[in-house]
Amino acid sequence: MNLIDILDKIDKFIWGPPLLVLLVGTGILFSLKLGFLQLSKLPRALKLIFKAENSGNGDISSFGALCTALAATVGTGNIVGVATALKAGGPGALFWMWVAAFFGMATKYAEGVLAIKYRVKDKNGQISGGPMYYILNGMGEKFRPLAIFFAVSGILVALLGIGTFTQVNSITDSINASFGINPKITGVVLALLVALVVFGGLKSISNVATKVVPAMSIIYIGVCLLIVVAYFKEIPTTFVLIVKSAFTPTAAMGGFLGSTVSMAIRNGIARGVFSNESGLGSAPIAAAAAKTQWPAEQGLISMTGTFIDSLIICTLTGFSLVLSGVWQSDLNGALMTQAAFKSVLPGVGPLFLTLSLSLFAFTTILGWSYYGERCFEFLFGVKGLNGYRALFVAMVLLGAFLKLEMVWIIADIVNGLMAIPNLIALIALSSVVASETKLYMDYLDSKESKKDLTSNII
Repeated sequence: MNLIDILDKIDKFIWGPPLLVLLVGTGILFSLKLGFLQLSKLPRALKLIFKAENSGNGDISSFGALCTALAATVGTGNIVGVATALKAGGPGALFWMWVAAFFGMATKYAEGVLAIKYRVKDKNGQISGGPMYYILNGMGEKFRPLAIFFAVSGILVALLGIGTFTQVNSITDSINASFGINPKITGVVLALLVALVVFGGLKSISNVATKVVPAMSIIYIGVCLLIVVAYFKEIPTTFVLIVKSAFTPTAAMGGFLGSTVSMAIRNGIARGVFSNESGLGSAPIAAAAAKTQWPAEQGLISMTGTFIDSLIICTLTGFSLVLSGVWQSDLNGALMTQAAFKSVLPGVGPLFLTLSLSLFAFTTILGWSYYGERCFEFLFGVKGLNGYRALFVAMVLLGAFLKLEMVWIIADIVNGLMAIPNLIALIALSSVVASETKLYMDYLDSKESKKDLTSNII
């Protein structure tokens, strides 16, 4: 038995039914407890992205915090992850991505609430927050081992998982396929660019994220829509295929080897979580730095991250792959998505995807460098932060030398380890989330009442 086989067995054990049930179950719990807030409050949440008060303590604006979180989520999961899910689980995997994302919005909301509620300042005067702090400060000192477990897992994800290897691997493969540039050269250049930004801290990362993420997301969505429009007549049939494949085995066709329902569920949920990170515990680390005095306000803004990432970007990628038929080919990963783009935009499509993937993955690396840094600070204090940053840059460089299959398995394993303590804490502190939500909604109601009273007087 080789190393990949061993890692694959560990991965399947961690991402077995218990964790999948815990992930979706936590989202269902908060959906019921908060009255399906992800539906009723979504319009307000989308408005808050640009109109949040930004009146409380924090290091960056609420928009900056969202862009930093999106920088870490909108990346290879949306391009390579969706392709990997469809290759292994068939079109039905996209349906289970939707399910995970819908309930994941409620989970992401809860994470944002608790991030603001229990955040602290480190010895450098910077805001620190996230699951390690709401475990320790919300659940009590006796749960410190759980907080430490999360922080250690967070560092592993940053250094070995989403933060480095998968992103670097995708960038180097894509650039090599498009321009024939040696992955090792790309890896060196990428490591230097990452070093220039991460040593500048959160504000440097946020500045890059707020400029790159919105622009590239809008352009990528636009190009995906071109593909969808090109195959417009096949959309109803494709939608039926996605839903049907979610509940029945997908037969082998073309280069596709076929899949079972369990494969569709596992790959859809796992790749969905990899993409939007709901329940993983990463996004609240960025959310904690937002300038706001209302935990629930940042919770709503955080919730839009899952909506944008999975229900918009991943959906459009998935439809592009299924409509164009490339999911049945022998291609995998970024090359499969490139083929979908090429089918509609023969000359420009693959080059555009390479640019999109490279920029998305680059900002994901930056976002995860910050997540790992805050986990490192929780465990060891502020003194060794530059040492951590140097190690992170070194791992970015190493990512150019690893194979795709091993990279995704390692990422899956450490993601699962990170999610477990976070989900336990979310369930334990669900009543805090509910009470903070009521406080904020009462505040909004009182504001509306005052406006009505003023308008009546005038």
